[in-house]
Amino acid sequence: MMLPDYWLPRPNMELNETTRFAFDDLINTTLGISGCPTIQYTLPFPKWQFLCYLADHHNLALHGSGDSQIALFEPRQANDLNEFGSQKAVYAASDGLWAMFFAIVDRERVNSITNACVRLEDDAGTLHGPYYVFSVSQASLPNQPWRTGTVYLLPRTTFVTQSPMPFGSYQVHIAQLASLEPVQPLAKLTVTPADFAFLTQIRGHDDERLQEYATALQTGAPWPKDM
Repeated sequence: MMLPDYWLPRPNMELNETTRFAFDDLINTTLGISGCPTIQYTLPFPKWQFLCYLADHHNLALHGSGDSQIALFEPRQANDLNEFGSQKAVYAASDGLWAMFFAIVDRERVNSITNACVRLEDDAGTLHGPYYVFSVSQASLPNQPWRTGTVYLLPRTTFVTQSPMPFGSYQVHIAQLASLEPVQPLAKLTVTPADFAFLTQIRGHDDERLQEYATALQTGAPWPKDM
Protein backbone atom coordinates (compact mmCIF):
# COMPACT_ATOMS: atom_id res chain seq x y z
CA MET A 1 0.00 0.00 0.00
CA MET A 2 1.62 3.22 -1.19
CA LEU A 3 0.04 6.64 -0.92
CA PRO A 4 1.70 9.91 -2.00
CA ASP A 5 3.39 11.81 0.83
CA TYR A 6 0.69 14.47 0.99
CA TRP A 7 -1.58 11.89 2.64
CA LEU A 8 -1.13 12.25 6.40
CA PRO A 9 -1.71 9.34 8.78
CA ARG A 10 -3.58 10.01 11.99
CA PRO A 11 -1.14 10.66 14.87
CA ASN A 12 -0.77 7.96 17.48
CA MET A 13 -4.02 7.40 19.36
CA GLU A 14 -3.45 4.39 21.60
CA LEU A 15 -5.73 5.34 24.48
CA ASN A 16 -5.49 3.59 27.82
CA GLU A 17 -8.47 2.59 29.94
CA THR A 18 -8.25 5.74 32.07
CA THR A 19 -8.43 8.02 29.03
CA ARG A 20 -11.32 6.12 27.47
CA PHE A 21 -13.22 6.25 30.76
CA ALA A 22 -12.65 10.01 31.02
CA PHE A 23 -13.90 10.55 27.46
CA ASP A 24 -16.97 8.38 28.02
CA ASP A 25 -17.77 10.08 31.31
CA LEU A 26 -17.49 13.57 29.78
CA ILE A 27 -19.70 12.84 26.78
CA ASN A 28 -22.29 10.94 28.82
CA THR A 29 -22.49 13.77 31.35
CA THR A 30 -22.77 16.37 28.59
CA LEU A 31 -25.48 14.52 26.68
CA GLY A 32 -27.50 14.40 29.87
CA ILE A 33 -27.92 18.18 29.68
CA SER A 34 -30.85 19.47 27.62
CA GLY A 35 -30.39 21.68 24.59
CA CYS A 36 -26.98 21.95 22.93
CA PRO A 37 -24.52 22.51 25.78
CA THR A 38 -20.95 23.60 25.22
CA ILE A 39 -18.64 20.85 26.44
CA GLN A 40 -16.57 22.08 29.38
CA TYR A 41 -13.32 20.45 28.33
CA THR A 42 -10.72 20.37 31.10
CA LEU A 43 -9.18 16.96 30.42
CA PRO A 44 -5.37 16.75 29.98
CA PHE A 45 -5.71 15.02 26.61
CA PRO A 46 -5.78 16.72 23.18
CA LYS A 47 -9.24 17.71 21.98
CA TRP A 48 -8.63 16.01 18.66
CA GLN A 49 -8.26 12.66 20.47
CA PHE A 50 -11.56 13.25 22.26
CA LEU A 51 -13.37 14.06 19.01
CA CYS A 52 -11.83 11.13 17.14
CA TYR A 53 -12.80 8.82 19.98
CA LEU A 54 -16.39 10.05 19.85
CA ALA A 55 -16.58 9.54 16.10
CA ASP A 56 -14.99 6.09 16.31
CA HIS A 57 -16.87 4.72 19.33
CA HIS A 58 -20.13 6.66 19.74
CA ASN A 59 -23.03 6.96 17.32
CA LEU A 60 -22.23 10.59 16.51
CA ALA A 61 -21.59 12.67 13.41
CA LEU A 62 -19.35 15.75 13.68
CA HIS A 63 -19.72 19.11 11.93
CA GLY A 64 -17.12 21.87 12.12
CA SER A 65 -18.15 25.52 11.74
CA GLY A 66 -17.11 29.06 12.51
CA ASP A 67 -20.64 29.73 13.81
CA SER A 68 -21.02 28.84 17.48
CA GLN A 69 -24.79 29.50 17.63
CA ILE A 70 -26.34 26.93 15.28
CA ALA A 71 -29.55 25.58 16.85
CA LEU A 72 -30.68 23.49 13.87
CA PHE A 73 -28.83 22.25 10.81
CA GLU A 74 -30.96 22.57 7.67
CA PRO A 75 -30.16 20.82 4.37
CA ARG A 76 -28.40 23.16 1.95
CA GLN A 77 -27.42 22.70 -1.66
CA ALA A 78 -23.70 21.91 -1.79
CA ASN A 79 -21.29 22.52 -4.65
CA ASP A 80 -18.67 19.80 -4.83
CA LEU A 81 -16.68 17.95 -7.48
CA ASN A 82 -18.31 14.60 -6.66
CA GLU A 83 -21.95 13.58 -6.78
CA PHE A 84 -22.34 12.63 -3.13
CA GLY A 85 -20.99 16.01 -2.03
CA SER A 86 -23.32 17.96 -4.32
CA GLN A 87 -26.63 17.09 -2.70
CA LYS A 88 -29.02 19.32 -0.81
CA ALA A 89 -28.13 17.92 2.58
CA VAL A 90 -26.63 18.44 6.01
CA TYR A 91 -23.02 17.30 5.80
CA ALA A 92 -20.91 15.94 8.62
CA ALA A 93 -17.83 13.80 9.20
CA SER A 94 -17.30 10.42 10.83
CA ASP A 95 -13.83 11.60 11.89
CA GLY A 96 -12.88 14.14 14.53
CA LEU A 97 -9.81 15.65 12.87
CA TRP A 98 -11.61 16.19 9.58
CA ALA A 99 -14.43 18.03 11.35
CA MET A 100 -11.89 20.20 13.20
CA PHE A 101 -10.40 21.37 9.89
CA PHE A 102 -13.72 22.94 8.89
CA ALA A 103 -13.99 24.57 12.30
CA ILE A 104 -10.57 26.23 12.34
CA VAL A 105 -10.25 27.38 8.69
CA ASP A 106 -11.65 30.90 8.21
CA ARG A 107 -13.60 30.39 5.00
CA GLU A 108 -13.98 34.15 4.49
CA ARG A 109 -10.19 34.43 4.11
CA VAL A 110 -9.67 31.60 1.61
CA ASN A 111 -11.15 31.19 -1.86
CA SER A 112 -11.27 27.40 -1.72
CA ILE A 113 -10.25 24.35 0.25
CA THR A 114 -9.19 20.85 -0.81
CA ASN A 115 -9.41 18.12 1.78
CA ALA A 116 -10.14 14.45 2.35
CA CYS A 117 -10.27 11.78 5.02
CA VAL A 118 -10.19 8.13 3.98
CA ARG A 119 -9.59 4.60 5.17
CA LEU A 120 -8.35 1.88 2.81
CA GLU A 121 -9.88 -1.61 2.91
CA ASP A 122 -7.70 -4.43 1.60
CA ASP A 123 -8.78 -7.76 0.08
CA ALA A 124 -8.98 -9.33 3.53
CA GLY A 125 -11.40 -6.66 4.74
CA THR A 126 -8.84 -4.95 6.99
CA LEU A 127 -9.13 -1.19 7.25
CA HIS A 128 -5.97 0.96 7.13
CA GLY A 129 -5.85 4.60 8.20
CA PRO A 130 -7.40 7.05 8.47
CA TYR A 131 -5.36 9.22 6.12
CA TYR A 132 -5.91 12.95 5.58
CA VAL A 133 -5.26 15.75 3.09
CA PHE A 134 -5.69 19.41 4.08
CA SER A 135 -5.14 22.34 1.72
CA VAL A 136 -6.30 25.96 1.36
CA SER A 137 -5.84 28.62 -1.32
CA GLN A 138 -2.10 29.06 -1.81
CA ALA A 139 -2.34 32.85 -1.82
CA SER A 140 -4.02 32.78 1.61
CA LEU A 141 -1.67 30.36 3.32
CA PRO A 142 1.04 32.90 4.34
CA ASN A 143 -1.65 34.92 6.15
CA GLN A 144 -2.51 31.99 8.43
CA PRO A 145 -6.28 32.08 7.78
CA TRP A 146 -7.27 30.29 10.97
CA ARG A 147 -9.94 31.01 13.57
CA THR A 148 -11.48 29.68 16.77
CA GLY A 149 -14.36 27.45 15.73
CA THR A 150 -16.94 24.97 16.95
CA VAL A 151 -17.35 21.25 16.39
CA TYR A 152 -20.97 20.15 16.75
CA LEU A 153 -21.95 16.65 17.83
CA LEU A 154 -24.95 15.43 15.86
CA PRO A 155 -27.08 12.29 16.20
CA ARG A 156 -26.08 9.95 13.39
CA THR A 157 -29.56 8.47 12.93
CA THR A 158 -30.50 10.18 9.65
CA PHE A 159 -27.01 10.28 8.11
CA VAL A 160 -25.80 8.01 5.33
CA THR A 161 -22.16 7.35 4.47
CA GLN A 162 -20.61 7.99 1.09
CA SER A 163 -20.23 4.72 -0.84
CA PRO A 164 -16.71 3.22 -1.05
CA MET A 165 -14.65 3.86 -4.19
CA PRO A 166 -12.10 1.54 -5.87
CA PHE A 167 -8.42 2.46 -5.52
CA GLY A 168 -6.19 -0.16 -7.10
CA SER A 169 -6.75 -3.35 -5.13
CA TYR A 170 -8.31 -1.40 -2.26
CA GLN A 171 -11.70 0.08 -1.48
CA VAL A 172 -11.62 3.67 -0.24
CA HIS A 173 -14.01 4.54 2.57
CA ILE A 174 -14.57 8.30 2.76
CA ALA A 175 -15.54 9.77 6.14
CA GLN A 176 -18.28 11.96 4.66
CA LEU A 177 -21.86 11.73 5.92
CA ALA A 178 -25.02 13.35 4.56
CA SER A 179 -28.51 13.77 5.97
CA LEU A 180 -31.39 14.85 3.76
CA GLU A 181 -33.34 15.84 6.87
CA PRO A 182 -32.76 18.68 9.35
CA VAL A 183 -30.56 17.74 12.32
CA GLN A 184 -30.58 19.22 15.82
CA PRO A 185 -27.15 19.22 17.48
CA LEU A 186 -26.67 17.45 20.80
CA ALA A 187 -23.62 19.34 22.05
CA LYS A 188 -20.68 21.44 20.84
CA LEU A 189 -16.99 21.88 21.56
CA THR A 190 -14.93 25.04 21.06
CA VAL A 191 -11.64 24.40 19.24
CA THR A 192 -8.72 26.67 18.41
CA PRO A 193 -6.09 26.40 15.67
CA ALA A 194 -3.64 25.13 18.31
CA ASP A 195 -5.96 22.16 18.93
CA PHE A 196 -5.60 20.99 15.33
CA ALA A 197 -2.88 18.35 15.10
CA PHE A 198 -2.05 19.10 11.44
CA LEU A 199 -1.95 22.91 11.57
CA THR A 200 1.64 23.16 10.26
CA GLN A 201 0.97 20.55 7.55
CA ILE A 202 -1.91 22.31 5.79
CA ARG A 203 -0.92 22.69 2.15
CA GLY A 204 -1.61 25.40 -0.43
CA HIS A 205 -3.17 24.97 -3.88
CA ASP A 206 -3.96 26.97 -7.01
CA ASP A 207 -7.66 27.89 -6.95
CA GLU A 208 -7.94 27.64 -10.73
CA ARG A 209 -6.76 24.01 -10.81
CA LEU A 210 -9.09 22.35 -8.31
CA GLN A 211 -10.02 19.53 -10.69
CA GLU A 212 -6.33 18.57 -11.00
CA TYR A 213 -6.04 18.22 -7.24
CA ALA A 214 -9.27 16.23 -7.02
CA THR A 215 -8.03 13.87 -9.75
CA ALA A 216 -4.71 13.42 -7.93
CA LEU A 217 -6.48 12.50 -4.69
CA GLN A 218 -8.70 9.98 -6.46
CA THR A 219 -5.94 8.31 -8.47
CA GLY A 220 -3.00 8.44 -6.05
CA ALA A 221 -1.04 10.80 -8.30
CA PRO A 222 1.57 13.24 -6.92
CA TRP A 223 0.48 16.65 -5.70
CA PRO A 224 0.18 18.89 -8.79
CA LYS A 225 3.28 21.05 -9.17
CA ASP A 226 3.21 24.81 -9.61
CA MET A 227 2.80 25.87 -13.22
